[in-house]
Amino acid sequence: MKALLRRWLPLPWLLRARRLCYLPLELRDRLLGRYDPSLPPRWLRFVGGGDFATVGQRFVGHFRALVGLRPDEDVLEVGCGAGRIARALTAHLDRGSYRGLDVVADAVAWCRRAITPNFPQFRFDHADVRNGGYNPRGRRGAAAFAFPYADASFDFAFLTSVFTHMLPAEVANYLREVRRVLRPGGRCLATFFLLDAEARARMGGPDSTLDFRHRGDGYRTTRPDQPEDAVAYEEADVRALFARAGLRLREPIHRGGWCGRPGALEGQDLVLADRVP
Repeated sequence: MKALLRRWLPLPWLLRARRLCYLPLELRDRLLGRYDPSLPPRWLRFVGGGDFATVGQRFVGHFRALVGLRPDEDVLEVGCGAGRIARALTAHLDRGSYRGLDVVADAVAWCRRAITPNFPQFRFDHADVRNGGYNPRGRRGAAAFAFPYADASFDFAFLTSVFTHMLPAEVANYLREVRRVLRPGGRCLATFFLLDAEARARMGGPDSTLDFRHRGDGYRTTRPDQPEDAVAYEEADVRALFARAGLRLREPIHRGGWCGRPGALEGQDLVLADRVP
């Protein structure tokens, strides 16, 4: 049902349709005393599979284990959605700060109401940027969008399920912006659908969740009519994009399980990088 809605309804009509679809479950939760005001409404949890709270906690674990995120650091999340990871970070960034940026105005509004009053160091900003999957009527293009933050403002920046919905020129610009807003020694974590030999061999198989069979200019997609629905990149191209942006990849890349690869940390591939001085 969700896939059909995504296919035929642009935002904000998609959000309205999701509200109607999830209304019975929301009412049931309230009647049975299961309503949790710290969680966004179900219709705003359009962030892939898995339990909303559990996935957020898991990513905070990755930040601590893979990049050594400290409680006193300043953090930027590009593509914060309805606060899936921000909620989990509130228990860790007790002396630092967080800024979340997203193209979906309703998600940003919920975070401002539900998170910022209790955690004033957590702030959220709306970016009215065009995206075929999430903000098709946005006023600005992602390929020229400047993050609304000063140079060298953050110690750590992360983007989950963002570059998996963006085309090459947009990815290149966002990587440049990430480098710009990071301080010297700053780190970045981003998720991708990366195409290496193993991923190409497994893609479309019985354990694969996605088949990027359609070629675009410098990318592959599952839907040529709506390429931003899911975008994959050759690993070599992603390495080149990071290098041109002034970001040095950390090895190894943590391969994702989207193609049916066993033992993955996450469904998408995790790419870590450091700002080049």
